[in-house]
Amino acid sequence: MSENRRARSVGIGRAHAKAILLGEHAVVYGAPALALPVPQLTVTASAGWSHRGADGPGDVSFTMTGSPSRPMVTQASDGLRRLITEFTATMGVDDRPNLDVIIDGAIPHGRGLGSSAAYARAVVHALADLYGRDVTENETFDLVQTAENVAHGRSSGVDARAVGASAPLLFQAGEVQELSIGCDGLFIIADSGVVGRTKDAVELLREGFQRHDGARERFVRRASRLTEEARHALAAGKPEELGSRLTDYHALLRAAGLSTKAIDALVEAALTGGSLGAKITGGGLGGCVIALSPPEQAREVTQQLHEAGAVQTWVVPLRGLAKNVL
Repeated sequence: MSENRRARSVGIGRAHAKAILLGEHAVVYGAPALALPVPQLTVTASAGWSHRGADGPGDVSFTMTGSPSRPMVTQASDGLRRLITEFTATMGVDDRPNLDVIIDGAIPHGRGLGSSAAYARAVVHALADLYGRDVTENETFDLVQTAENVAHGRSSGVDARAVGASAPLLFQAGEVQELSIGCDGLFIIADSGVVGRTKDAVELLREGFQRHDGARERFVRRASRLTEEARHALAAGKPEELGSRLTDYHALLRAAGLSTKAIDALVEAALTGGSLGAKITGGGLGGCVIALSPPEQAREVTQQLHEAGAVQTWVVPLRGLAKNVL
């Protein structure tokens, strides 16, 4: 149950990006997924009452700053407006007019990094701060899912959980738990510069399942096995095995038609540079690649990725995220 605090004139909320290690697409069919928080890419939302003319109760203005993906605010506004409506109903607060929401985000849109979920989470916490309410993690999740389902249709919930996590997560059938980490190493995320097409990828995969009897079951079974093997390798301190599962999962997605030539080139570049494994991350048909690198190879892997067309890269150290290191 949410508790009341003193309301503020301006509320602030924060969230960060995420990357999927393994489990894309299969997770919506009940398979496990492994998600990695990316704290280097942050979002801050501020919410407050303005003095502009009211259009009526619930009038909201959204402004984006600091992001190269400003058009996303227009696309996301329907989901965020729905979120605000649900917040006022769930928290039992007044639906006042003239709400201004400013979102300052560094997460590139459409790259599979959870930008829409991070924006939504930041807004939830900005509203909670503004109204002086303490929201539980489950309440936050439900509100973020409200926006995600508007933006993406059926949402697995992985993003809604991972953009607020402080450690890598196992997600399955709506339940989450923090992962044990026994490996050292760096995850290098490379942006292809091409917006991913998640809805197109989902439809492409669905059509493939419909054309071939048993295709969905085989895909989910293979994805589940690779994800479980990767989870055990991560916990047991076997980075080479973890890397191999990443590359194997990329092959699974590529066989389903969800990769691109540019993404495949980045995967190959990471492997050439000394990565232990690499794959597309996110919905597919564009977006980012994630590669696991030994620390001593990180410079070479990053250089190879940029030479192959990456427009930007980020490094996420496993040890820096570990809460439960074996």
